[in-house]
Amino acid sequence: MLSFRRFAPVLLVSLAFLIPPGLASANAGQNAGASAAAAGSANGALHSQRVCAAVPVGYAACDARVVTDANLTPRATTTWGNRGYSPDQLRTAYGLSAGNTLTVAIVDAYASPNAAADLAAYRAQFGLGTAKLTQVSQSGGKISSIRGNVGWGQEEMLDLEMISAICPDCPILYVGARSASFADLATAVDTAARLGAKVISNSYGGGEFSTEAGIASHYNHPGVAITVSSGDSGYGVQIPAAFNTVTAVGGTSLTLSTDGTRAAETVWGGAGSGCSAYIGKPSWQHDTACSNRTVADVAAVADPYTGVAVYDSYGSRLGANWYVFGGTSVAAPIIGAVYALSGNTAGIPASFAYAAPTGSLFDVSSGSNGSCTFAYLCTGVSGYDGPTGNGTPNGTGAF
Repeated sequence: MLSFRRFAPVLLVSLAFLIPPGLASANAGQNAGASAAAAGSANGALHSQRVCAAVPVGYAACDARVVTDANLTPRATTTWGNRGYSPDQLRTAYGLSAGNTLTVAIVDAYASPNAAADLAAYRAQFGLGTAKLTQVSQSGGKISSIRGNVGWGQEEMLDLEMISAICPDCPILYVGARSASFADLATAVDTAARLGAKVISNSYGGGEFSTEAGIASHYNHPGVAITVSSGDSGYGVQIPAAFNTVTAVGGTSLTLSTDGTRAAETVWGGAGSGCSAYIGKPSWQHDTACSNRTVADVAAVADPYTGVAVYDSYGSRLGANWYVFGGTSVAAPIIGAVYALSGNTAGIPASFAYAAPTGSLFDVSSGSNGSCTFAYLCTGVSGYDGPTGNGTPNGTGAF
């Protein structure tokens, strides 16, 4: 019998119509200012495709985008070949080195049957040592009880590998939800906290709805840093990023210098931001144009055109397992790992960036993710703005 999963990467091409209007052109505009060498060092292509389909209210889609050719076929290769930023490049860009090693949980829907082997391959490529990986279901049971899904499997590998890239020595707990419903994902978050994770990274989201506050309590675990991607559809707010107990993570386009150091960052045109329709403003957030919760708090690289290297064999063909990925799904686990390195998750960690020491965040003051009435909600400006929050990490001092 032919496996549907085997052909899912091909079927994803047919989902091109799901790309939000204007996102491709916004991304192209972001990348136009980068040098050819810098863009080429990331992936050498100018197209990307979401890997999780759009979903109805009450469900989440992952926020990962894979780099493709002009026909929206993923550009998979058998070797890394310097395509996509490496762990060393990411740590150098954000001024990160060895630190604390808190347990980081990844919560996603479903589970890749190849996760442990694929993570080992990624870590071997970059000399990161053996992973300390535990995998459980949303109830804490065997991961084998959770079925697979190619798109979410790619999201899972992206998340596991970004934690490994930033904090190689951190123990990782993967909690797979049995579906992409917020009910199941919220249960998985609770399980991650119950099992002792001090950081929980969530790279998914869905549209706001009037009863979303009923889910928010599951993303409230004082003493645990809960990071959430802000979305990949440009200006606009999604949950759980809008919840006022999580760190909402926006996205940037990151250009490196020839020596691998950070040269520049601008707002990535796909990053989510804005003013929540239903969630109240936390006491530590003080921007004036939004009386409710404003997204985001901080940011990290997310532009697929300055994307990261990812190894994933689930659904790939002929050993072409290396991809370049972007999306705020990259940024959320990066920030989660920074919290783990800092060792500081007391209280509500999202508040830390609003009282950060001078110089501990890179201010992102150019670029836009759409149009809005109050410019800072959708445009990079000096100081706080919606798409990148208070900025991107310069070490762990703001976390």
